[in-house]
Amino acid sequence: MINKVNVKLKKLHPDAVLPKYAKALDSGFDLYAIEDTVISPGHSAKIRTGIAVALPPGHEIQVRPRSGVSDKTKLRVSNAPGTCDAGFRGEICVLIDNIAQLMPSWVVDGELKFRETNELLGIDGKPTNYLPNGLEGETFFERTYVIRKGDRIAQGVLASVLQASFEEVDELDETERGTGGFGSSGTN
Repeated sequence: MINKVNVKLKKLHPDAVLPKYAKALDSGFDLYAIEDTVISPGHSAKIRTGIAVALPPGHEIQVRPRSGVSDKTKLRVSNAPGTCDAGFRGEICVLIDNIAQLMPSWVVDGELKFRETNELLGIDGKPTNYLPNGLEGETFFERTYVIRKGDRIAQGVLASVLQASFEEVDELDETERGTGGFGSSGTN
């Protein structure tokens, strides 16, 4: 039995797509882009979803990558997981980085030159003939991606939130690990 939580949602843009769970037992619901965005290697973009929510107290939405996009492209959710707090009423946006590196193709008079193309890559990692309006005839650096209006660009997970009640003390209890930090438990 899956517990359901009522989440109020407002469309901020006429092209906004309401979040959907792809399968009955999915924990994450899809978030959709409302506009075309081109992201060159080494650049980032804020992708608008056109929706805002009112979460009940004690809940958050965690914005996470979609595994297929991460597997097939160099597009990454910058601050994964991003957090939409219960008190936030603004538009849910997704910060996306294109982590592809620009690789110089040749040198002319001591200046590095980079390969350009008329082709963009889609969020499936494959070349696409699609060009957003106004970019016809433009050239792009290799490994430049286009996120198209209506693409499923991330997923949101509704999660319960616990808030800490902090108590300052002079000493902390001892444990087997103690103060051992990064890598202290080994790698094998």
